[in-house]
Amino acid sequence: MVKNSKKKEEKPKNSQFKNFIKKRAPIYLAVLAILIIFIVPELTKGDLQSSFPQTLTEEENLVLNSLMSYKGPNDKGLSVMDAISNEINEKYPNEKIYDNKNTQVTVVISNLENENYQVVLDFESYKDDFHYSWDLNKQTGDIKGNNEDSKYIINLVDFYD
Repeated sequence: MVKNSKKKEEKPKNSQFKNFIKKRAPIYLAVLAILIIFIVPELTKGDLQSSFPQTLTEEENLVLNSLMSYKGPNDKGLSVMDAISNEINEKYPNEKIYDNKNTQVTVVISNLENENYQVVLDFESYKDDFHYSWDLNKQTGDIKGNNEDSKYIINLVDFYD
């Protein structure tokens, strides 16, 4: 009888943690796979904001941000950034256009005089081009479109409710 009890004692016991992990490993792998397949692409998805050049000065960034965040005279509703993004998404439905190597977003900001700036945004891709040009008074916040596309965006933002 003494020999039987020693054999039982010599046999190592599996830890409860290892058993717990072994039983549930397929579940953890499935959850991890779902995260990688569905969540990660959404987090790394390109958009208009991330396509802006990183070489702008601090002053140019302020001007660009004030233009893109403009929501009309009542400061409610659609912003200029949202309106342009909607236009692009209408032209390229179900496409990751910002990830395409032929897509280029160019922003040029010029100081016209004192607090007046001209902002030119060019979106070029394999299928179509969008060219926008605005005059922005930084002091008053007034924005004027210099071409038809720019005027359309400003009208859309001004009258969107």
